[in-house]
Amino acid sequence: MSSLARTSFPALGTTAVVVAEPDGLGAATAVVARVLEDIDRTCSRFRSDSDLSRVNDAGGAWTTVDRLFVEAVEAALRAAAATGGLVDPTLGEAMLRIGYDRDFPWIPPDGPALPSAAPWLAAPTWRLIDIRHDRSQVRAPVGVRLDLGSTAKALAADRAAARAAGAVAIGVLVALGGDIAVAGQAPVGGWRVLAAEDHATPVDAGGEMISLTEGAVATSSVMLRRWTRDGIGLHHLVDPRTGRPADGPWRTASVAAATCVDANIAATAAILLGSAAKAWLVERGLAARLVSREGTATRVAGWPDPASTATASPETARMAVPA
Repeated sequence: MSSLARTSFPALGTTAVVVAEPDGLGAATAVVARVLEDIDRTCSRFRSDSDLSRVNDAGGAWTTVDRLFVEAVEAALRAAAATGGLVDPTLGEAMLRIGYDRDFPWIPPDGPALPSAAPWLAAPTWRLIDIRHDRSQVRAPVGVRLDLGSTAKALAADRAAARAAGAVAIGVLVALGGDIAVAGQAPVGGWRVLAAEDHATPVDAGGEMISLTEGAVATSSVMLRRWTRDGIGLHHLVDPRTGRPADGPWRTASVAAATCVDANIAATAAILLGSAAKAWLVERGLAARLVSREGTATRVAGWPDPASTATASPETARMAVPA
């Protein structure tokens, strides 16, 4: 692969970045844009016409949806099963309660105190989501609102990279905020990825770089998408055990895995697991970089040291659902 070119555009509430050979970049970007529009049309929490909104507003009735939405719900339910319910797709109501009720740029940066915490359901509500595969229908119980946010964006990265690479027969990298997926032939030395807390950080800004030859990397952080209510800082990573933003020792978690969905699941789980995250990641063979609240980086399960030229290896790191 020769020199690379890149383009970016707003999508899914973040910035989409596409990297490929110059001759194929335009065609690859067109494919990526179509995939992202399909995900937004089906999975957006902020579109009244999305499949997700129709399911949430159906009052517990079966709703006929696009097959893509069924796939997105399946990915979200697999995330919940693989993490013991920590990565929970039924936190839509909790997101509304903490003020994340519109596209992030339009959330007021401050406001009055949050309402008193409602009693949280003891039973895992994600187990109550039903799918009829033969009819392409989904049902959520009354009072349960889906939010596929993170896993749907990661699914979009996986689908966009694979479809773009297949369409133009070259290697393609797709980045959606902290979710990065690659497909096709990697450049010599691999795809160079900056390990940063803010996805908007320029690649040439300096910092820790890794090389990715296949698979994906996802980063979850409590440092972005922040706002306050009555002077109390809030963020978008909600702990289903409390219905409130997570408050653990890690401010950022980056994970390499076979797919962006798997990497995203593990990165989000690591933030929520807190001090138990390292052992959990090692047990699953997931290379990760955890950054503490104080800014100290801990490398887990083979995440390369910045002084080395090693490659983050996602080939065997695939999330498994416990039997």
